[in-house]
Amino acid sequence: MSNGASAAARGAAAGAAAAAIANAVKASGAIVRVEPAEFSRILERVEDPLVVFTDRGLFGPKYQYLTAYKGLIFYTKSKELVALPAGAETIPADKIWIPG
Repeated sequence: MSNGASAAARGAAAGAAAAAIANAVKASGAIVRVEPAEFSRILERVEDPLVVFTDRGLFGPKYQYLTAYKGLIFYTKSKELVALPAGAETIPADKIWIPG
């Protein structure tokens, strides 16, 4: 493969990856990344919070959390557990993937 052809192939692959990310964002809606303390404050505003979480990381635990509030999805990650309000419903996930 010539240098021009390999550059074209890399460009096509990059374009396909960008399109895949854009499609994932369209499918999932707006995801707002916040700091763990702000995530806890959002949970305090929700009457019956539902939190999806995972504690899997490549090099030890990495906690990730998702919740919905007023039509938006809020996401945070932390090296430490985030305090959840009493009565919060939790759903463990094998993996959380956030586009982009």
